[in-house]
Amino acid sequence: MPKQSFTRSAVVGVAWFDRRQWKRLAEVVEDPNELEPTYEQWQQGAQSAVHAIESEGRLVERVHIEVQSLVSWCKDKGLPVNGRSRAEYVAQIVRRRHGLGP
Repeated sequence: MPKQSFTRSAVVGVAWFDRRQWKRLAEVVEDPNELEPTYEQWQQGAQSAVHAIESEGRLVERVHIEVQSLVSWCKDKGLPVNGRSRAEYVAQIVRRRHGLGP
């Protein structure tokens, strides 16, 4: 079976955290006011976002994040650990998984 081709708009990557990683993220993030106050609130919001994206007919790929890897990636790129950088990090992972980038 041939490898399925994806475009950037075909798959939407969503940063996904387990409880431990979310807690770690809350400790290192530069935009703490952008995070929900609790893991449960974050999880509920993330699930709602996934459902909204899927209802548009788009494929969602949950990208499980190890915060230390994210922090290292941001440091290497000279970026702050914030929402924008997390989104860029997730997008890079999704592109690599689907053979669309380095």
